[in-house]
Amino acid sequence: MLEVTAAQLNGWLAAFMFPLARILGLIASAPIFSSRIVSARIRLSAGLAISLAVLPALPPMPDIPTDSLMALGVLAHQALIGVAIGFMMRLFFAAIDIAGEMIGLQMGLSFAVFFNPQTGGQSSVVAEFLGLLGMLIFLGLDGHLMLVKVLVHSFEWLPVGTSTSSMGWMMIVRYASVMFASGVLMALPIAAALLITNIALGILTRTAPQLNLFAVGFPVTLGVGFLLLSITISLLAPVFQRLFEFGFVAIDELLRALA
Repeated sequence: MLEVTAAQLNGWLAAFMFPLARILGLIASAPIFSSRIVSARIRLSAGLAISLAVLPALPPMPDIPTDSLMALGVLAHQALIGVAIGFMMRLFFAAIDIAGEMIGLQMGLSFAVFFNPQTGGQSSVVAEFLGLLGMLIFLGLDGHLMLVKVLVHSFEWLPVGTSTSSMGWMMIVRYASVMFASGVLMALPIAAALLITNIALGILTRTAPQLNLFAVGFPVTLGVGFLLLSITISLLAPVFQRLFEFGFVAIDELLRALA
């Protein structure tokens, strides 16, 4: 007759419960994984499947009673680490949204907004388009699989039960400035061209007061904006690729700082 002792049951629960908390934290914050298009049941099932798949490759878990307050604290800590890893990559997806919002504002499309299921809010059509393009490039580069790989390696760099440094959490705040800088740099060529177009329209209106700026300016800026987007769309793929590569470098720096 098969007998299972309390110590064996506690070890099995600890070996599955603590990694699951970190994996679910990543799924709750990482781009694509945390999309509201995917139901919570599917995300939970994906977290369970990933946990079962990577369980044999993980280092031994600490001997902590699963019914103690210490286990609850370790669970919260593991979930926080997973959220930090996913949130770091989300910052670079937010840079794409910032670039799209700036371009849409300069084109005069700031009033054309759609519901964004990725964030649960509203975003301009240009930001939505660039976000979908970035998501497709990220999937084409197997970025979602690389995120899972980084998460598995994080158990070697940050074993379950070890403390983390406060400097690592501050790194997330510092990388918020990189998010804004990257978004502005990506939108700068088109935004600068549209700014020159608006200046030219202002000079034209000044020299010809009878010209209706609102009737002429909006179609001109809209046409110039779409023309520039069509020209630069083929150049965005390598830019997004470098952006995502920098995101994984940032995650590596985050894990090293936390350790």
